[in-house]
Amino acid sequence: MATAAKRTDDDNEELDRDYRPSPNEEFMNPRQQAYFRRKLQDWKESILRESRETLNQLQIDSLREPDVTDRASSETDWGIELRTRDRQRKLISKIDAAIRRIDEGEYGYCEVTGEPISLARLEARPVATMTVEAQERHERNEKVSREE
Repeated sequence: MATAAKRTDDDNEELDRDYRPSPNEEFMNPRQQAYFRRKLQDWKESILRESRETLNQLQIDSLREPDVTDRASSETDWGIELRTRDRQRKLISKIDAAIRRIDEGEYGYCEVTGEPISLARLEARPVATMTVEAQERHERNEKVSREE
């Protein structure tokens, strides 16, 4: 595994916005770590911004619709929105854990096998903690235990 390397916001600023990690580079080199840190921080900030917008909208909108059907529809819509925000709140803790793994030099390595997680998987799911193979095995085992 790579050695832990703390990155500051200044390091992230220096990272070219067009940079994309390549399998031709050393895995989880400082540049890749900075790239994924920025990706995770940007994702977290986006979630927090959406949450603030939802909260502001809830404070502005009145759920006191004069029509019972309209009120029920509004309450259903807000219920869905609040469940979405709750899932995103849980996602923030996964993002924070991924950033901690970058700080500790463990990011990008499977928690089960210790093997590198493919860059394509990390690009698609930056909070991934397992290789595709380990994740599939884990899901098969979960399915078997649920069926028993």
